[in-house]
Amino acid sequence: MAYIQINGGVNGFDLEIAIAPDSDMTMGRPPLGMKPTTIRLTTDTIRRIEALVGNRRLALFIREAVENELQRRENPQALKGHGNP
Repeated sequence: MAYIQINGGVNGFDLEIAIAPDSDMTMGRPPLGMKPTTIRLTTDTIRRIEALVGNRRLALFIREAVENELQRRENPQALKGHGNP
């Protein structure tokens, strides 16, 4: 609340201005639902991966490999019917 003196009297007025957004959307790119993390791989391992998938596809390869391994470990029974021990 701010105060101003007019003609010997003190009047109060509120300086708070409420601004309603034009939309419910926030600015910028929507979140991708990913959290960056650091892993350490040998130079040889990185070269082998890049030889298979290209040097601009390393992160995608690692994400897919992790996802495949998680599925394998979470559902070991599902893989036994496909010729795996």
